[in-house]
Amino acid sequence: MLKSWAVVPTCLPLIRRRCRGCASERLRPSGRFRVNANHKLIDVWLLALCTACGETAKLTVLERLTVRSIGPELLDRLHDNDPDLTAELLQDPDVQRRNRFVLDWTDAWRLVTDGSDHLDHDMIEVAVRFATRIPVRAVRLIADGCGLSRPEVERLITEGKIVSVARLGGTLSGDFTFTLKR
Repeated sequence: MLKSWAVVPTCLPLIRRRCRGCASERLRPSGRFRVNANHKLIDVWLLALCTACGETAKLTVLERLTVRSIGPELLDRLHDNDPDLTAELLQDPDVQRRNRFVLDWTDAWRLVTDGSDHLDHDMIEVAVRFATRIPVRAVRLIADGCGLSRPEVERLITEGKIVSVARLGGTLSGDFTFTLKR
């Protein structure tokens, strides 16, 4: 029996980067962009707020580009503060590297299963799909989806009753499948 699970975001993740104003290391994306044009050159920043002191931080998205090199649809999305664009840019490795931050997905995702009727079967195969790259421990996903404790899931993996091509002992952020034998 094949079941499908999905890991979906519930909100934007926090940004782990040190605040200039205080010792906090967490910023909350505001979902707003600052677009600044200087003659024919344009700069774009994504604004983020410190979770402790509220200080605004600017995360560089585009820097010193000619206005004509940016597509009109992208420029419209920036001016409209498009929330989907905010989510896309937060996950862009170039933006993360340029601004020296990582994402904190704690409490920003949920697991969607298609019911708990699979717990009655002797063997089930589960396909886990990620809506976006959210790093989650595989043991936690399986425990949450099957209603088991994490030590129980680890024991089942060790005994060979939960098998997968993917390495289940670590963190995954891409689609995978596993089989549970009771």
